[in-house]
Amino acid sequence: MKVTIISDIPLSRKNGTAVAAANLIESLRAKGHEVRVVCPDKDKKEKEGYYVAETRSFGPFDGYVKKNDVALAKADDDILYSAIDGADIVHCMMPFSLSRRAADIARALGIPVSAGFHCQAENVTNHLGLMNSKALNKAIYRRFYRVLYGKCDCVHYPTVFIKDEFESSVKKSTRGYVISNGVDEAFFKGERKARTDGKFVILCTGRYSREKDQSVLIDAVKKSAHEKDIQLVFAGAGPMEGALRRRAEGLTNAPVFKFFTREELVDVIHSADLYVHTAKVEIEAISCLEAICGGLVPVIADSEKSATRAFAMGGHNLFRPSDSADLAKKIDFFMENPYEKEKCALLYKGFAAGLAKSRCMDEMENMLAETVLENKRAAYGIPVTENSRRAAVLGYTDGGGR
Repeated sequence: MKVTIISDIPLSRKNGTAVAAANLIESLRAKGHEVRVVCPDKDKKEKEGYYVAETRSFGPFDGYVKKNDVALAKADDDILYSAIDGADIVHCMMPFSLSRRAADIARALGIPVSAGFHCQAENVTNHLGLMNSKALNKAIYRRFYRVLYGKCDCVHYPTVFIKDEFESSVKKSTRGYVISNGVDEAFFKGERKARTDGKFVILCTGRYSREKDQSVLIDAVKKSAHEKDIQLVFAGAGPMEGALRRRAEGLTNAPVFKFFTREELVDVIHSADLYVHTAKVEIEAISCLEAICGGLVPVIADSEKSATRAFAMGGHNLFRPSDSADLAKKIDFFMENPYEKEKCALLYKGFAAGLAKSRCMDEMENMLAETVLENKRAAYGIPVTENSRRAAVLGYTDGGGR
């Protein structure tokens, strides 16, 4: 297949959407497909297969946008046409101007369009201080549907949660594929590492931002009966780092704030004792799944805006969102009951088995190939059968093209 992938955000960003895009690009190329990428990464201008768009300006809001580490590409018809013309399918990562224009150009050229769902309405309304406004969140989803997802031949949803949330908000059904973004196989490997300093290490991974709500973990440790024995590790980066550091003042053990490479994060996970996921808004939370696949038991915010709460095996794995006292109780339970933690870890071992990135990328490839096949057959009035669908997928996989 010839696949054009549209990323409104830089692929260098340290977030789940950028990682999902990079994984898909790498996987498709490894399988022999021709992949063209449109993105705003200036360092990729000289790299083959990349079409670099300018970053758009937000006028008087540029200062706020920069402070919050937000960057979006500006739509450029010439760049988009060059990248899309001759493609078998166009896959958009986000419902913003670059992807929206790409979908319009692809449809004008008769090329099928797929799109990934990687942005919740709350990711937008959070910046307005209106994350809990149901009316505004639904209005944003309706706009997402109108400008992109309603134009797509298929939509990739990382979880059933976000598919149901989106379709119920817009009161429309989509041709949706529920496929996890997948966890790199590196997180499944390795052995647990015993610590020699006697500290109980709690890991929290994610961008330092308001909706991730890492401050509740700091407050919970302050309330824990075992505060002196706890070492917090916040793996990530983001605009709230300064505020979190100030919040943590007074803890016996100063937290670690650091962005880790994948290899480093694997080691951190294998040497930690518990994982806490504080975010109130999540489409999937690969960071939580990475910790689970690395052998950690999670304690997760039980937020109705998050798919992550579905990962809980029982009540001890959930805490009330933003409730530091409840989180402190869950932390203390696992510290005081190591046997219960070990039993829980065994349950999560089975849960993690189907999350390997290679398996999920195979499903993404199948989604794209099926959509290309159905588009071609529809153009010639030929019905799609299960055998023809299978042949198309296997043919693209083996031959690396048409």
